[in-house]
Amino acid sequence: MTNQSTIDKLIEMRLTSMADAFRIQMDDPTMKEVPFEDRFGMLVDVEYTNRKNNRLKRLIRQAEFEQPDASIAAIDYHSRRKLNKSLINRLATCEYITEYRNIFITGATGSGKTYMACAFGMEACKHLYIPFQVSHLHGQTEPVPRKMRATLTETEPVLFDANYQTTAC
Repeated sequence: MTNQSTIDKLIEMRLTSMADAFRIQMDDPTMKEVPFEDRFGMLVDVEYTNRKNNRLKRLIRQAEFEQPDASIAAIDYHSRRKLNKSLINRLATCEYITEYRNIFITGATGSGKTYMACAFGMEACKHLYIPFQVSHLHGQTEPVPRKMRATLTETEPVLFDANYQTTAC
């Protein structure tokens, strides 16, 4: 089997990152000194990392966050906001999802509720929880419509802010 046919088969099996890494290894003369097991491990690592990164990007894109750049690390904890940093850090671990709990974020207009909901949603995506897109529910008499509630499973996290604006994560 030639190297090109190996590359073609990798691409056919949708292992394109592995195929690209194999090409790079073939062009690098120093790789000839590396044992086969190590080279193979490097190829698998490249493919695995690429797939994991692509999944994270897809989850974030599907969630359609209003603020996709939101981050727990960027939250401002100055004293007048009265934010509990230890609670936020604990919620950032996404244990609330495995415990089948929700997060309700309340506060004044412009206080950063949506930003925090998006930040928690981003953390959920980083933990590879599947996002669930929920439309905005401003002024809704029932916080989550019955039809929508029936589609949610126990492990799909949904974040609510005080205006019943939901953010998928």
